[in-house]
Amino acid sequence: MRSPTRISSPRPSHPHDGSPGVHYSNPYEELAELADPYDPDDPLGLGLASDDDDADGGGRRGEPVGSGSGSGSGSGDDGAAWSPPNHRRSSRRRRGRFRGIPLTAKALIGLLVLGLLLVLGDRCAVMYSERKAEQELQKRLDLATAPNVTIHGFPFLTQVLGKDLQQVDIAVPDVAADRVSLAEVRAQAQDIRIVGDLPSSFRGATVGRMKGDVLLSFEDLSRELGASQVRFQALGPSSVRADGKLPVAGQQVSLHAQAQIRRQGDRGISTSVTDMRLDIPGIATYRPGPEPRAGLYLHKKAARQISEDSEKARALLSIPSVAEKLGVSPAEAGQARNDDRMLDRITESPRFVPALLAVNLVQAANDHPQLARKLGIDPTVAAALTRMKVPELTEKLELSFQLPRKAKGIKLTNIGVSPEGIRADLTGAGLSFGKTR
Repeated sequence: MRSPTRISSPRPSHPHDGSPGVHYSNPYEELAELADPYDPDDPLGLGLASDDDDADGGGRRGEPVGSGSGSGSGSGDDGAAWSPPNHRRSSRRRRGRFRGIPLTAKALIGLLVLGLLLVLGDRCAVMYSERKAEQELQKRLDLATAPNVTIHGFPFLTQVLGKDLQQVDIAVPDVAADRVSLAEVRAQAQDIRIVGDLPSSFRGATVGRMKGDVLLSFEDLSRELGASQVRFQALGPSSVRADGKLPVAGQQVSLHAQAQIRRQGDRGISTSVTDMRLDIPGIATYRPGPEPRAGLYLHKKAARQISEDSEKARALLSIPSVAEKLGVSPAEAGQARNDDRMLDRITESPRFVPALLAVNLVQAANDHPQLARKLGIDPTVAAALTRMKVPELTEKLELSFQLPRKAKGIKLTNIGVSPEGIRADLTGAGLSFGKTR
């Protein structure tokens, strides 16, 4: 690059302060003349070379190496020909950065990548095997829905090669249990020996030991049993309580029952209804079944109201069979129908209400519909209740469950009632599944 020509500042020709022969001198120009000559390639005077200079320092920007500042011949004093710059030096410099990484670090990175690939492949093999096992279990055990299978242990591929799985968890959401479905069957199988090759040619397996539990949830009982509006809950360690509504002769009566849980052999669960009553709200309760507990009985509140209501009390005493059960003689009953003092003496007796609570009104309600109406009992409902038989009612609440026949070697133990439902433990050892030879 050519150096620019320095142009001196013009000096004023007129004299200073009017003195002849004396000319004006700029002090800044004098200081500039004392400085080093201006070099355009080093304007700061630091002795630095331009980045555009070649490594040998021979060329300026815009000029080929070895050429003169004004020459166009293309050759310098050393006769070297011009060549284009090498733009691939930066890429070689970038590739050279990896050459500085130690071999040990490179080996560790390679092992890490290989390990990640092996783990990914192992997990993919587990997921595929779990899905195949779910399909096989659903088919071999005739299940309505596929179970959920979880294979434990790492690495899985070494277990497959050894044909020995450490642990497999199985969860079946729905198993047929007579008229209801089990909420869940959970099992944990250990020491599983595979027969065949996973996952392509699996033929069967033997299980060293197995444990788990089965739950018959109250939610399923409430939803699936015949009683449309009945809800179940725990009553004790081996009993269940049922409460709800039941339509009878076009009216809703309250249903209350208790059921005892028992085991059927080693593979089954069943219930038996031990106490049941149907309530006409605020008036009477009907207990189905044989005497003496069966029958239609007034509530305590209703009995007290009758003792205070002269018209209802006279209606009861007018029926000889009812008066006899109340401990009132026919003469006293006849006198009480016309004498308020005798009626008060009978109804205000401390024995009247307890005696009235013990009277079975089934026959009286059926034979005397007018009396039933006076007491607040619909004769149609009373007649319908008396026609209900215990088997008809208990069938709505009883249930049973048996383990699938193909699940051989599994037993039920520790059957009881929890807040969630009826629960039992599962145990088994030396179990076989599929073809073991």
